Amino acid sequence: MELYLIVAAIICILCILASNLSYRIGVPSLLLFILLGMMFGTDGIFRINFSNYALAETICSIALIFIMFYGGFCTNWHEAKPVAAKSIILSTLGVILTAVITGFFCYYILKTSLLEGFLIGSILSSTDAASVFSILRVKKLNLVNGMASVLEVESGSNDPVSYMLTLIVLGIMSGKSSAASIGIIFGEEVVFGLLFGAAAGCAGYFIFRIDHFRSRELLPILGMSIALLTYGLSNSVGGNGFLSVYIAGIIIGNSKIHYKAEMVHFFDGISGMMQIVLFFLLGLLCFPSRIIPVILPSVGIWAFMLLVARPIVVSLILTPFKVPFRQQLLISWAGLRGAVSIVFAILAVLSPSALELDIFHIVFCVCLLSVSIQGSLLPWMAKKLNVIGPTDNIFRTFNDYSEDPSVHLTEMRLPKGHPWINHTFKDIIIPDGMMAVMILRNGKTLIPRGDTMVLADDVVVLNSTPYTDNTLKLREVQIGPYHPWVNQKISDLTLPQDTLIFLIQRAGSSLIPDGQTYVKDGDCLILNA
Repeated sequence: MELYLIVAAIICILCILASNLSYRIGVPSLLLFILLGMMFGTDGIFRINFSNYALAETICSIALIFIMFYGGFCTNWHEAKPVAAKSIILSTLGVILTAVITGFFCYYILKTSLLEGFLIGSILSSTDAASVFSILRVKKLNLVNGMASVLEVESGSNDPVSYMLTLIVLGIMSGKSSAASIGIIFGEEVVFGLLFGAAAGCAGYFIFRIDHFRSRELLPILGMSIALLTYGLSNSVGGNGFLSVYIAGIIIGNSKIHYKAEMVHFFDGISGMMQIVLFFLLGLLCFPSRIIPVILPSVGIWAFMLLVARPIVVSLILTPFKVPFRQQLLISWAGLRGAVSIVFAILAVLSPSALELDIFHIVFCVCLLSVSIQGSLLPWMAKKLNVIGPTDNIFRTFNDYSEDPSVHLTEMRLPKGHPWINHTFKDIIIPDGMMAVMILRNGKTLIPRGDTMVLADDVVVLNSTPYTDNTLKLREVQIGPYHPWVNQKISDLTLPQDTLIFLIQRAGSSLIPDGQTYVKDGDCLILNA
């Protein structure tokens, strides 16, 4: 057991170091994860003999659950809504057209059988969410006119159609599918996928709106559980679990819930870990010696999809929306094939259908070319086509809730008797460097102006410059049922000289105390040390 732990730890460390290296050399970190997996595999340096496709498919599916949920959670629906129609058509009709065009190319040019050609086209028809999310975020590309949102929603929602096409072709090849069953499968996948995703998202919203969570650090685990439960329930009744998870993530991530920032940071780490597991495992499953016989057809398929199939599909769908030609070119280039296609290729390997081609290694090689060449050149293409926004930062098109270090918001509750009460903001002297940006009054949000009157029990939100001097030392005091301060007013406590209790964390919220505030069991007091 110790050996396995050591190997697993070394692999994780190498993948994280490789991720750091990718920033320097401009290569997507996902490609380095795959190459590390190949290096550890049967044909690699360390020769780990792993060819269990069923186990790999299970592990990869679990990894994709978290990647898809986080992708939905970080989809800014406000940004995505104006481009939703384009994205959804790309992720449905676009996938079908891509599969058909690529299938005919394989049949007529590469001389595959018609069904195997359509199988390759179906497996490769979707753009990969993990690759698109990762490269856009790591390269910090802010694309103009909502293009990032188009790619984000398309890549996050097109996997179910590709998955269904793959199952349909495999069913026809094995003689288990008919025209009627194809329609039923398609309908069940979409309808149940949407229903379970919407139900899970709404349930998650109400759960995360609960005010008093004593163990707020466990809330991200609750989010993980919701994602897993959504996938399991949807799949158990014939729905598409990945679609359900993505929809649930969108609903929860775009809702006003408590502790959203903590969940983003947690899922950012989990998603990164899942990407390491996913791409390393797929690399481990690959036999590099088997790539050589399929390299020429793989290059042909990749080049055809990049230069012919994808541009045709994008042009047919986006031209009616009057999307400029340069933007269409960039969206075509950003149609990356990646981990999801390789996972679908595993389904083909596990299928009882007799396959003449080594479809797994063909798909693997196509995805390797796509991530390495298209992914690496995506920032360069965006600059050449002049479609990068002025901020040069993708984060404003994703729901990234990490705090901006240049902005600090302070909440100030005004009790009766406060000197600001019944005065307008133009008559109130607010310290330099601060500005009132919002008023919370009776459950409503008001934007203050100079003639806005301040009333008792208003909550004023102030913007100020953050404190950056690290000389202030802080310490925490946890209050238990037998602590000498419990149930006492702060004014009655005997505190050391120059010591101040300036914050109390209570039941998941923070409050600014005064002398009349009582200390309660379960409080965490923040003092200057």
